[in-house]
Amino acid sequence: MVILGIDPGFAIVGFGVVEMVCGRARLIQCGAVTTPAGKALPARLLQIAEDMQRLFELFRPDAMAVEELFFTNNITTGIGVAQARGVLLTEAQRAGVPIFEYSPSQVKLAVTGYGKAEKRQVMDMTKRLLGLPSVPKPDDAADAVAIALCHARSCTSRLQSPDAARPGSGRYAVRKK
Repeated sequence: MVILGIDPGFAIVGFGVVEMVCGRARLIQCGAVTTPAGKALPARLLQIAEDMQRLFELFRPDAMAVEELFFTNNITTGIGVAQARGVLLTEAQRAGVPIFEYSPSQVKLAVTGYGKAEKRQVMDMTKRLLGLPSVPKPDDAADAVAIALCHARSCTSRLQSPDAARPGSGRYAVRKK
């Protein structure tokens, strides 16, 4: 399974392409889509859309994992990021790529085992899980790789299986009390 992880933004969109085979993750490529600060927002959004189309054509992902929006202080930046995120989701839909969304704490939990881990801990575990010599750069790309790893670890969990609760399936199930 090839997973395209996306860290949304309108100045920088981080991406990470991870392949999951037989429970092992391998980094195919990561980087960032950047848009010039002086350009008008609609032109930046168009560039993001075109670059996303190229990423879908180049890597042909089986899934796209994207981080849910999280902002607290700067509402103006949050609105721009939300608009860029809308473009990212639209392009995935247009390409027929299933979309999976994860909160920052879900990504941290999947990668480090602790939902309140610090950013450096997530980056270090990302490097270790993929056997990389260093943390991917820029930080937006490292975040995107962690998001892709989150999906890789989540989608291969036996707890996520549609028949996990079926008696005799030999799979684990989460039971409600």
